[in-house]
Amino acid sequence: MIRAALKSLLGRKVRLLLSTFAIVLGVAFVAGSLVFSDTLSRSFTALFASTVGDVVVQPEGGATVDGAPSTRTVPAALVEELRSLPGAARVDGNVNAFGVYVVTKQNKVVGGFGPPAIAGNWTDAPAGHGLEGLSVTVGRAPQGADEVMLDAVTAEKAGYFVGERVRLITASDQATLNPRLVGIAGFEHGGSLNGATLAIFDTATAQDLFLEGDDAYTDVWVTARPGVSQDELRDRVATVLPQDLEAVTGDDAADDAASELLKAISFLTTFLLIFAGIALVVGAFLIVNTFSILVAQRSRELALLRALGASKRQVTWSVQLEAFVLGVLGSTLGLGLGVLLAIGIRTLFARFGLDLSGQSLVFTPRTVLAAYGVGVLVTMAAAWLPARRTSRIAPVQALRDDVALPESTLTRRLQLGLVLVAAGLGALWVGLFAEVPHGGWWTGGGVLAILLGVSSASPVISRPFLAAARAAYARLFGTIGNLAGQNSLRNPRRTTATASALMIGLTLACTMAIVGDSAKASVDRSVEENFVGDYIVSNVFGGPFSPSIATRMAAVDGVTQVIRQRFQFVERKGDRQGIAATDPATIDGLRLTMLEGSTDDLVDRTVLVKKKFAADEGLDVGDPVTLTMPSGKETYRVAGIMDDNPLVFTPLLTTLRTLTDAGFPAQDNALVIFGDGSVGLQRGLDAVVADLPIVTVKNEAEFAQEQREPIDQFVLIIFALLGLALVIAVLGIVNTLALSVIERTREIGLLRAIGVSRPQLRAMITLESVVISVLGALLGVVLGTGFGIALMYAVRDQGLEVISVPEGQLLVFLGLSLVIGVLAAVFPARRAARLDVLRAIATE
Repeated sequence: MIRAALKSLLGRKVRLLLSTFAIVLGVAFVAGSLVFSDTLSRSFTALFASTVGDVVVQPEGGATVDGAPSTRTVPAALVEELRSLPGAARVDGNVNAFGVYVVTKQNKVVGGFGPPAIAGNWTDAPAGHGLEGLSVTVGRAPQGADEVMLDAVTAEKAGYFVGERVRLITASDQATLNPRLVGIAGFEHGGSLNGATLAIFDTATAQDLFLEGDDAYTDVWVTARPGVSQDELRDRVATVLPQDLEAVTGDDAADDAASELLKAISFLTTFLLIFAGIALVVGAFLIVNTFSILVAQRSRELALLRALGASKRQVTWSVQLEAFVLGVLGSTLGLGLGVLLAIGIRTLFARFGLDLSGQSLVFTPRTVLAAYGVGVLVTMAAAWLPARRTSRIAPVQALRDDVALPESTLTRRLQLGLVLVAAGLGALWVGLFAEVPHGGWWTGGGVLAILLGVSSASPVISRPFLAAARAAYARLFGTIGNLAGQNSLRNPRRTTATASALMIGLTLACTMAIVGDSAKASVDRSVEENFVGDYIVSNVFGGPFSPSIATRMAAVDGVTQVIRQRFQFVERKGDRQGIAATDPATIDGLRLTMLEGSTDDLVDRTVLVKKKFAADEGLDVGDPVTLTMPSGKETYRVAGIMDDNPLVFTPLLTTLRTLTDAGFPAQDNALVIFGDGSVGLQRGLDAVVADLPIVTVKNEAEFAQEQREPIDQFVLIIFALLGLALVIAVLGIVNTLALSVIERTREIGLLRAIGVSRPQLRAMITLESVVISVLGALLGVVLGTGFGIALMYAVRDQGLEVISVPEGQLLVFLGLSLVIGVLAAVFPARRAARLDVLRAIATE
């Protein structure tokens, strides 16, 4: 039986090729995501290990939730005391700052998105355990306020050479710098900053720029003498530290920094794996359909095996053996393609600033196990139902000329489908509307159950459509159209199973189209109803900018008021929480709608909260709110509850001084500009930021467009990833038609014999393909519209109050289904038209 199964598989290589390709694509996505994730992890772990000393002395709360330095520092006087400790080989103070951008000669910013723009002071201190750190590879270290050193990758991208002036933008009081480049820093034996940019000054200059001239450091490295462990040195250092400072080993500091960052970007792997799962589900439909057709075509052969003495189990497992071989082959090819995909993902993210070119790809055993486990299990599970049907073949059927493989009744499929849809609707309701942990899993499970339920019931619910298509074809295309319609009706299971693969991809695409369009419509309404002032000034990268810009803009002719806005992330109940700040003296200009309390009550150490946050947290005016700030745990009083406002991006709003007292730097994130309407006001504002390419001035329409851009980009990425599922669905249509042509070889020969021309035959196959694709598209559009509206209704209290259905986009999807149907039929129709008439008639 094993030999017979393998010979059968080898005898149908072409038929199984497209099914194998579906597994290859799904496994490639899984393997590529895991390889990229492991490479990312290894790269950041290695980077942080080379950027900490043996022991790191730092203030408690020395970094914000985002990892940026706070204003809390280590006094320089402590350095001399630490140098006298036994076991300390040397002590070096570090000054670090974020938001220092390198600008090219063409006024373009190097990096900006993703990895940070870092600045600091130069020291030649070794990293922990003597690991290689940055070293001067060209030129020399900076000396004096007019000199700077860049990392090698940044200098190359910016096109600067030693001796030239470098343009820098900072978020400190001095917004622009133009020092001379005197050196290039890098890792002599390989290594990378993973896309971050680095500008290095001497210590005194760095303290003047980023610590307001204080003789202090953001942290201090203590290097251990030979034979002294990090733990021993840490304990000795801790004995001389004041209460507000802490000592951690370099290993712990590197692990904490790497784990926090990897936790923050872990969504990338999850995001990719979700779409790998979608591709595998769609691929499973293709495999089920392929094996169903192949088993049906081999029913007489399998009956003959039963007549020769093969048991039901042997016949069933012979089909499963074919699926196993197919799964192994697909997984092997998918694993190789996954490595190429990981390289592609790495290249893609490098375009957005996350450059991992210094780290070779990491290929771990879990990737291999996941690839083969997923590929083989999905293939065998998909082939199980067709394999199970083989057990119903009676040996006596081998004696018949026409063997029909037993199928479950359409009534049973309809009942199963209705049960799955009911269960899916229940799970979807729980995930969207009930307060349960892991609501996303409920929602995803509900969507999958509904899709499987509709797929199961589709042979029944789609029959009216197939009958209408046959009638329309007969009227439009005559006898050929009638034949095409009858072929679709002849086996509704096969037709709808093929359409279901396309249905899944288009369902998700339509859902995301509605989510994206509704989100943009909600943004437009919110901006239109709440926009105040004449212009908004912000950082194109979403980061801070120099507070001197607000001062300079206030002096522009025609400006009547400038409102500063600052945003930070803090910790509340173990979770990351955004908080904004503004000046109470100018808060009335924001025209906040207060539901309880008054803007006059906003003073230092109080907060205004948005209505949803207040409802979720059970907060009323006067209640305390505890937040973990760089200064430690702080408790603030609720001064009022406000309605949503597009100019307040976070649920909490406090005063500027509250944030600076908590340890955050005095850096602005947005400005609201009011003017007197005079001609040339915007030109004056633009002139202030002419040499600052990271800062833009926008009117109401431009601000709304800026808010819509991230939504467009996100939806575009979703569509690109769903394209993989649609490709597999198209392959499914091609495969089904190709196998159908093989199955109907004799029928096609007879049609040709009675006068059907090759163009007519190609037209018949094409019309069958169009029926399949349009059916899948209609089901997908209907389900996607329902899912999209339900999802937007569920989040209507989160500021997305407008539900917008992009009818034009949905019509485009339906139009594309026609194109897909025509293109998918090209190969099968060509194959059918080229069949030799006499040989086709003689085929059994």
